[in-house]
Amino acid sequence: MEIYERLGNELKRRKLRITSQREAVLSIFIENKGEHLTADEVYEKLSHKNSHISKATIYRSVELLREMNFLSKINFGDGLERYEVRDAHTHQHHHLICNECGKVYEIEEDLLDDLEKLIGKRTGFKIVDHQLNFYGVCPRCQNHHKEEIEKVEVQQVRK
Repeated sequence: MEIYERLGNELKRRKLRITSQREAVLSIFIENKGEHLTADEVYEKLSHKNSHISKATIYRSVELLREMNFLSKINFGDGLERYEVRDAHTHQHHHLICNECGKVYEIEEDLLDDLEKLIGKRTGFKIVDHQLNFYGVCPRCQNHHKEEIEKVEVQQVRK
């Protein structure tokens, strides 16, 4: 089932209207799949399309889409609430976050399914999803630091 059809069905089920604003907000996430957008970034992208949706409407729409499981909320430890499109049929992927440049890399493999089942069995908790973020320094930043160290060493040798 197409995502907009699912959206319409879910809104009807909740006795809410299908509005162009809600569809526009969802379309921004679909057009920018793989990005981790804040509500403010959605507002910015919509304003470039000459859309006249208020920030408040965008914030409400993003939260509603999250409640309806169309979006996942992600926290990368930078104080911002970010969102991405949620695949209705699979768990979310995981992330590698560079502490230096802030770049986020996605890990598609989900090696936690067995652990999730074990935890659910032991605790009786019905787990519906999980998120895992790894923090470190990406290869590009590591190379940059290596180059800086080498420059300092060369300067020290010249003195």
